[in-house]
Amino acid sequence: MNALLDKPGIIHPGARRLLDEVTTAPDLPVRVTVVAPGGHGKTHLLGQLGRHYADAGVEALLVDDADQLDDAEIAKIKAQAEETTAPVVLAFRPAARTTTLRVLADSFGRSVALGAFGVDDVRRLVEHAGGDAATAEDVHARTGGVPGFVLRAVTGRLADFRGELEQLDDDVHRYLIAAEAGAGRNLDLLAALLNRDREGLPEVFDSARATGLLGEDDVLLPIAAEAIRTWGSPGRRLTVLQRLVELQLRDGLPVLELARSLLGTGSSGASAAAAFEAAAREAMSDDTKLAARFYEAASEAGGRGAALTVGWAHAAALAGDLDTALRLGDGMLGSTSDTDARAAGAEVAATVLAHRGELAHSAELYQWSGRAGSKAFAAIALLGTGKLEAARGVLETPEVPTLFAGAASRMARAITGSVSGCGAETLSALLGAASMLESAGAPAPLPDSPAALAALVGLHSGELALAESVLRRAVDGRIGGDLLAKRHRLLLGWVAMTAGDLKTAAEALMPPDGLEARDELFAATLQLGLARRASDLPGLQRSWDRAYQASMRQQPDLYSLLPLGELAIAAARGGAGAKLAGQLERAHSVLDALGNPPLWTATLRWHELHAAITVEDHASAGEHLAALGDFASCGRYPAALAAAATGWLAVLTGSFDPEEITASASELHELGLCWDASRLAGQAAIRTSDRKAMVQLLEAARQFQGRAPEPTAATGLNALSERELEVARLVVDGLTYKQAGSKLFISGKTVEHHMARIRGKLGAGDRRELLAMLRELLPAGEGRQDG
Repeated sequence: MNALLDKPGIIHPGARRLLDEVTTAPDLPVRVTVVAPGGHGKTHLLGQLGRHYADAGVEALLVDDADQLDDAEIAKIKAQAEETTAPVVLAFRPAARTTTLRVLADSFGRSVALGAFGVDDVRRLVEHAGGDAATAEDVHARTGGVPGFVLRAVTGRLADFRGELEQLDDDVHRYLIAAEAGAGRNLDLLAALLNRDREGLPEVFDSARATGLLGEDDVLLPIAAEAIRTWGSPGRRLTVLQRLVELQLRDGLPVLELARSLLGTGSSGASAAAAFEAAAREAMSDDTKLAARFYEAASEAGGRGAALTVGWAHAAALAGDLDTALRLGDGMLGSTSDTDARAAGAEVAATVLAHRGELAHSAELYQWSGRAGSKAFAAIALLGTGKLEAARGVLETPEVPTLFAGAASRMARAITGSVSGCGAETLSALLGAASMLESAGAPAPLPDSPAALAALVGLHSGELALAESVLRRAVDGRIGGDLLAKRHRLLLGWVAMTAGDLKTAAEALMPPDGLEARDELFAATLQLGLARRASDLPGLQRSWDRAYQASMRQQPDLYSLLPLGELAIAAARGGAGAKLAGQLERAHSVLDALGNPPLWTATLRWHELHAAITVEDHASAGEHLAALGDFASCGRYPAALAAAATGWLAVLTGSFDPEEITASASELHELGLCWDASRLAGQAAIRTSDRKAMVQLLEAARQFQGRAPEPTAATGLNALSERELEVARLVVDGLTYKQAGSKLFISGKTVEHHMARIRGKLGAGDRRELLAMLRELLPAGEGRQDG
């Protein structure tokens, strides 16, 4: 392996000068010491010197590891050096120099200090070893440029560390283990570990530096830390780590980093369990998954007690591991001796059930729990199932006025108030609750966050910018931990989809694996909604099964009306409206029980209107229009939906005023409903016989959907190229893409690309709309081809 160090250009400058001198004049009476920590190439340099002297026929005294010799052996070397003119070279580490060795070294008058390699030297060595030179910087950072460690890194000989670690002085070895665990700069802890006072520590530090395992900043090199974990004695490491955490626990000091090193070591016993539990509490605010691991380790180490179980259940819930949380919560519910544990178990179980769409059962458990915030969460769940008076009754009982309980109560009162009148103050109150919770942190798992509820209200009221803003803050602040992270992300996707930003919305899509029932419903219907808006019929069919199955796994509630509405439209398009009738009926039962609050009901009616339009059910469409008209006085958003609904029915009957349609679509666009606005204008364009109005509506549809006009400002057929017109005529005549391609001597795939471009230019929402538009635009008979 050391042969790599013989490659040209890979040598320390001081070593090069010494070798050059020996090569030029090997018989000079050289007296020199070579000083460097372990791994820096002292032994290799002595070997090179020995070969040069042997080739020149010169007897030389070359002594390696002189720091390991006793005084008598050093005295012999001193005598030989005084009695001969032969070259004498001593190599040793900088620490642990005895007085006798120091005197002898000083008498030589010359010393060569070997240093670490730079990046360029490492790159050359990596190249000679047949490795990728691009990794040189990584190898240098990992090894600190120590030549011996670089060789081990590039040749995979890391097991060589085992023997070196076994030969270390016990105090040095224990210090290095402590440094690897993150305690290398805690002088009080090190003094207690090594049974020394502070004045005795520098001797250990010097010896540790001499090993070469520390970098210039006295921090353990990455490769050395890896060696201690992998090749050191597991028993010795475990003993040292346990002693360190015992000392920290004894003094009431943080143990998180030390305990992290104990994970996976099999450490057990009272002190290990106590350390893991203490570390779990420390990790809770920043890393709930790590906290859950620590609690589990504490249990495996023999830890017991309600506090450990409660902490573990909370950590598991916040980390999104709801199976574990529910198992622990259910176990605490069965406890007969500890009322606090039973209350905590009820709280955890209630939280899990809320995420799984079981609001009724969740409300019962929250009411039974009585812990901070539980009454508020019970009220939110009760309201979601249509039990308004019960929700109000729960909120009449005051809770302990902590910041967390206050935020929960404010959230519950806001959402309960949303069903009274027009709910005009709801969003503002929820935004306030969200800010309050940001300050309070998350001491307990949440069934929902004020940010999520605020976003739902924003989506139901056309306040998309506020919905996005509060969700972004919740994501950045990790409100609710991993438990609510997916919900916040999915709702951001819903906001983007509602605004017509389909690309951003698609980034929020999630596979069903690992999603709880509520999140799965929003994820599946988000995917369904994107396929519908992109006119992706195969995608719509694939998404339908997932979304429908997700909807069947939970009862409709107040907070799932958006996905239910999206499902209703997709069901109508797929002829599956009957399958969804029961769920829509139950949703309306909840709304009826709440007095059909405009804030929540209007958006569902809007979706149902479009479902009715899709199947040309004018009676149902008229019913939904009437309901929307009743809500129009409650603000700009319901008024805009009512006006747009009126416009839609007028468009379908062919008796509409283009100016009114444009105005209605413009209002939707200003409220953020860009896709809906474009769709309304586009459908009106293909149904008007007034070509001037058609051009204006098409241009409006393009602008509302965020499409820029063509550079030529061409509109209608003028926007199409000659080839696109040929393709359009053939497809309108009923030819398949393959048949049209055969007539034009192009492939069916190319015809498909042309049609996609035509659709973009004309602002059509889907293929059916495009064909209808082309039939209107092409003069009578122009679409028919002879032969």
